Amino acid sequence: MGGLGGTTSLSPVWLWIPAFIAVIVAVSVASAELQRFDHPSVKADVSLSFLVIGDWGRKGTYNQSQVSFQMGRVADKLNIDFVVSTGDNFYDDGLTGINDPAFQYSFSDIYTANSLQKQWYNVLGNHDYRGDVEAQLNPILQNIDHRWFCQRSFIVHTEIAEFFFVDTTPFVDKYFLKPKDHKYDWRGVLPRKKYLSNLLKDLETALRDSTAKWKIVVGHHPVRSIGHHGDTKELLTHLLPILEANNVDMYMNGHDHCLEHISSTSSQIQFLTSGGGSKAWKGDVDKSGGYGVKFYYDGQGFMSVELDQMNAKVVYYDVFGNVLHVVNLSKGVKYAI
Repeated sequence: MGGLGGTTSLSPVWLWIPAFIAVIVAVSVASAELQRFDHPSVKADVSLSFLVIGDWGRKGTYNQSQVSFQMGRVADKLNIDFVVSTGDNFYDDGLTGINDPAFQYSFSDIYTANSLQKQWYNVLGNHDYRGDVEAQLNPILQNIDHRWFCQRSFIVHTEIAEFFFVDTTPFVDKYFLKPKDHKYDWRGVLPRKKYLSNLLKDLETALRDSTAKWKIVVGHHPVRSIGHHGDTKELLTHLLPILEANNVDMYMNGHDHCLEHISSTSSQIQFLTSGGGSKAWKGDVDKSGGYGVKFYYDGQGFMSVELDQMNAKVVYYDVFGNVLHVVNLSKGVKYAI
């Protein structure tokens, strides 16, 4: 895959058939990679529900299977439309290729509940970049498991919300300057400066032009966090001003292996971390933080989100399915629990 500049006349279509037929169609093209896909509504009312999970791919270990079980229960109750993955899909070093059995062992064999047989929209995390990135992006994986959809950056359009998936790993300087013993697959993102410049330009244009009721941005790295990694300074510099200027409602991420909610004190943005899909970092929290922090949990779990035209409800669950925190948002009303 190339940089984000340019256009294409092709409109890719993916067809997946679980218990019913749903079609994802590219309804317009913003650039060579930042394409907009339509997720068709299958509900009579104008509503949307989905789960958010991150940092999960460990072949069922570190409670990944237990989290999956609870996801299935919640997904069934909410009749979800899809699942959002915030990255680090396969530990420790991504996939080795399109035939890597880790795809089956960490994904297909784990998320087996009927209620989870919906589309999965995935972004790449830094651990995914340590493997064969092109493998995760390859449509051949959709032939192995129809649910899989992964691109570097893309837009998903629904009746009431637009989701802007952003490839955040290339923003982080240390992966280039101090990679330690890790090798990163930078095919498709070099030259880096041009790649990031095009991505930011395309994202800003797409956000500005969006007329969606809800604007939700998804990336792997946190903008705001009091977890192990903390704020991502490169995103604070380059991404946050664009989010604030274009009335983004929520920024969802993983990377920190926890569940977290931080409410911006300078805009309407809610920073929502869902990185508890498997291995968690107990007790690893910056206790000197607290800038807008509403909730922090240092264990495994996931989020559910319900949207209608005027209201949003975000619920955090632990590995036992217990409700830990609820966020209620209303259009025109500043954040409230």
